[in-house]
Amino acid sequence: MAQPDSKKIFFENLSGAGKAIAVLTSGGDAQGMNAAVRAVVRMGLYVGAKVYFIHEGYQGMVDGGENIKEATWESVSSMLQVGGTVIGSARCKEFRTHEGRLKAANNLVKRGITNLCVIGGDGSLTGANLFREEWSGLLGELVEQGLIEADAVQKYSALHIVGMVGSIDNDFCGTDMTIGTDSALHRIIEVVDAIMTTAQSHQRTFVLEVMGRHCGYLALVSALACGADWVLIPEMPPEDGWEEKMCQKLSATRSRGTRLNIIIVAEGALDRHGKPITSSFVKELVVKCLGFDTRVTILGHVQRGGTPSAFDRILASRMGVEAVLALLETTANTPACVVSLCGNQSVRLPLMECVQMTQEVQKAMDEKRFEEAVKLRGRSFENNLKTYKLLAHRKPESELPTSNFNVAVLNVGAPAAGMNAAVRSAVRVGISEGHKMFAVSDGFEGFYKGQIKEIKWADVGGWTGQGGSLLGTKRTLPAKHVDKIADQMRKHNINALLVIGGFEAFESLLQLYEARATYEEFCIPMCMLPGTISNNVPGTDLSIGADTALNAIVETCDRIKQSASGTKRRVFIIETMGGYCGYLASVGGLAAGADAAYIYEEPFDIRDLQANVEHLTEKMKTSIQRGLVLRNENCNDNYTTDFIYQLYSEEGRGVFDCRKNVLGHMQQGGAPSPFDRNFGTKISAKAMQWISKKLVETFRQGRVFANTEDTCCLLGMRRRALVFQPVVQLKEDTDFVHRIPKEQWWLKLRPLMKILAKYKTSYDVSDSGQLEHVVRIRPRESDASVAM
Repeated sequence: MAQPDSKKIFFENLSGAGKAIAVLTSGGDAQGMNAAVRAVVRMGLYVGAKVYFIHEGYQGMVDGGENIKEATWESVSSMLQVGGTVIGSARCKEFRTHEGRLKAANNLVKRGITNLCVIGGDGSLTGANLFREEWSGLLGELVEQGLIEADAVQKYSALHIVGMVGSIDNDFCGTDMTIGTDSALHRIIEVVDAIMTTAQSHQRTFVLEVMGRHCGYLALVSALACGADWVLIPEMPPEDGWEEKMCQKLSATRSRGTRLNIIIVAEGALDRHGKPITSSFVKELVVKCLGFDTRVTILGHVQRGGTPSAFDRILASRMGVEAVLALLETTANTPACVVSLCGNQSVRLPLMECVQMTQEVQKAMDEKRFEEAVKLRGRSFENNLKTYKLLAHRKPESELPTSNFNVAVLNVGAPAAGMNAAVRSAVRVGISEGHKMFAVSDGFEGFYKGQIKEIKWADVGGWTGQGGSLLGTKRTLPAKHVDKIADQMRKHNINALLVIGGFEAFESLLQLYEARATYEEFCIPMCMLPGTISNNVPGTDLSIGADTALNAIVETCDRIKQSASGTKRRVFIIETMGGYCGYLASVGGLAAGADAAYIYEEPFDIRDLQANVEHLTEKMKTSIQRGLVLRNENCNDNYTTDFIYQLYSEEGRGVFDCRKNVLGHMQQGGAPSPFDRNFGTKISAKAMQWISKKLVETFRQGRVFANTEDTCCLLGMRRRALVFQPVVQLKEDTDFVHRIPKEQWWLKLRPLMKILAKYKTSYDVSDSGQLEHVVRIRPRESDASVAM
């Protein structure tokens, strides 16, 4: 395939020749660990280093022998989609002793290993740092005991450590998401969605207990993602008298016609006096006070199991590659670092700073400094908690501010999973801010036809987990109907607009902004939220719906590849959606372990196709049994899916056979992923707060009048921050012919896919993580858990 231009070709500047890297997984397992191991092995081999597996974590390092094996390219094939850790993980008491670490050092020196990549929790990473600090002393002891030669002390003088956090609890400070957290949320939400149908049938209350002995992240985010009635977490124990308040809330919800209640309890939940709050206690309380038919479901180790989500595969692959880069760049004076994620960017942080910060959270909780514990967890956790409280607990009418503003919300363009969560969030935050909320059916087509009605708090109950668009959505643009839309806005006295959609929504806002010159009705605050599976909206790295579509692609690719297991060698050609945007093909290819992904943004010709076929043929002859090639639907007018299928079939004759699949609209359907539910919920809440602020700022002489650029914005995620950007300023960043942004961040991930598929390619390291320090307060707009 055509190679991207790159001024920095890192494997010339940062050669791994002569280096030995060992990778181990330690502590509790987490989905995505295998993707991290695969990335470390393949990147390490790619730069010319020797790479070793250490089986069974630190126990394997202490025991040595067959537990430490040299890895090959083929030894990590077909492990990307496997949950847990295939190299094993074990808790090791011996490594905690000096004698155990001495044995481990001897086993590493024998093989010339001085670079360790540790995937685990804070305990595993702390152990690795202690090992590094003791290293030179341990080598001295080994020389004294005659176990190694004296010159080995000089040759292997420093041990370099890079950590990656693998933990479903997301309890490690310094990184926004740990490997395994998103997959655990998938397991929880799958169970909650299934339980909701049976609970509704029988008018039951369900108490769900999720993991999180010291961290309430899983409980909090799953409560946000399913719209739970109550959540109990260790960081923020409920106020005294919570039992009565909870029962009042459940009773009020039922009285409004809801047929079920969901309560989520973290396993480590406590009250203000340190007394555990168990799921069985909550059940007995509900039965005793309300007499509701109540059931308890304890999810347990289900949350650790299953296939890793697309997010976790991409996160782990990015971190694995970054870890190898960090090891290549390290010197004797570089502190042990952990590869982290901040927003949408890889960063490196000093390992012990992160560990100390994590321990501070527990100390704050032990000392009952709960507000501080929430802040120490990071801005993401704090925002999740604030958003949950805002959406789950309705204030009495008497306590609501009265703004007398009317705000309309509508969906535009193709449906995307997560749109309903965004609408629910907008409606409830808007009502909390004192506004009257209006729902517009069928986009701007419904707008000019007058399909506008007031929408209340209870009307959006249960919307979070619904796929598609419950409001209805059309691709109709407003330009031809501005006069009728202006009439409807005047009729309903609409003071602000929230538009959720894809490229059509972006074009619509531009048209409405231009219509301000003619119609004063459009001189109001207007905000757009990106919602499209194609992820082709300028001004944002991510769109609502793209994560759900990625998971659909990856799940299907896994099944398709599995269909060929035990048969002869086979290559699958798979067509994805996305218009001219190659996001789904490229990032889906990285998550599914594709050999190639053809996209419009990276032009290719027949020579590239031929090179790919030859490369795949060579791999098929020597190692792999199955190949995967993704093609974006509009990547090339002539090199169609049929053409590529026929070319591969002919050129691979005698080595492999071919099959093709067009995934089609299955990428658009289904229940939204936890990521899309939370992303939609949080950016919508933020947008409504911005609208409220702008309404106050632009209210003059009894009416709203907003005609400046900064009152017609798109709210998008840019690297580490959520940013409001005037839509007119995004025009120059946009290719309107092909409906894509002119610059797209994910193109930098494409070389990773090629490297992990054994292509020689250039790789720009200018954007790779640099060592930073842990900060307690991140940039103001940052919201971590919307990271990719």
